[in-house]
Amino acid sequence: MNASSTPVGVIGGTGVYDPAWLTESFEREVETPYGTTRVTGGHTEGRLVYFMNRHGAGHRVPPHRVNYRANLWALRKLGIRVVVATTAVGSLRRTIAPGTLLLADQFLDFTKNRIGTFYDGGDDGVVHTDMTSPYCSGVAHTLFECGQTLSLPMILGGTYVATEGPRFESSAEVALFGRLGGDVVGMTGVPEVVLARELGFCYVTLSIVTNLGAGLSGSPLTHEEVLGLMAATVGSVRDLLVSSLPVLGEAPCSCGAGPDRLPGLSTSKDP
Repeated sequence: MNASSTPVGVIGGTGVYDPAWLTESFEREVETPYGTTRVTGGHTEGRLVYFMNRHGAGHRVPPHRVNYRANLWALRKLGIRVVVATTAVGSLRRTIAPGTLLLADQFLDFTKNRIGTFYDGGDDGVVHTDMTSPYCSGVAHTLFECGQTLSLPMILGGTYVATEGPRFESSAEVALFGRLGGDVVGMTGVPEVVLARELGFCYVTLSIVTNLGAGLSGSPLTHEEVLGLMAATVGSVRDLLVSSLPVLGEAPCSCGAGPDRLPGLSTSKDP
């Protein structure tokens, strides 16, 4: 089976709620060992896509309470191997302006209270997953090339700093993250990327820069500011997804096939 015939997953973050760009859409509930997840299926240019709203209907689930394990398990159960996850982020550098789309290739984890693995020991043993390259370089390059064709302001590569939330970061934290090599900061990138690597996804984070971090802009940040920038940018994100999803997975990458030995994991490709 070639790459374009397999389904692809999209996880919509803040501001990316509407999968209306999909045709022949349908709703589906997926049962997992971690709870039930709802997805919207549909097609774009003949490619089957499953869209998942990370924060639930009406953005009711805050970042520290997202059921990351159920979400990723459900996508894998649906036979998906390629996942594009959108995130709203703040910039840690004045050179990365609001409106920029960044494809991270590394992350720094400053979350505190989240379950970050499928491997809980016991009969399954202890597993340490390699994180040298946490994001799929092949999918990232395809997205970047499609973005260039659309003349979108995109950056290929960068470090995503994950914080616990739901509060915004302090000015001191933003300054520290920048000195540590961070480029953008958000609240949902981890443990999502870690769980995606454990399941063998070709996974990328498409980060939409909505604001400069605290202390860089000279004024306090509000959630309304983030939503306003997302509203102005979501059309570009939709255009990028529509143009890239049909060909994602065709570029070579070094992602693994995934640990099918995880107990209870079976896949289904039926819509």
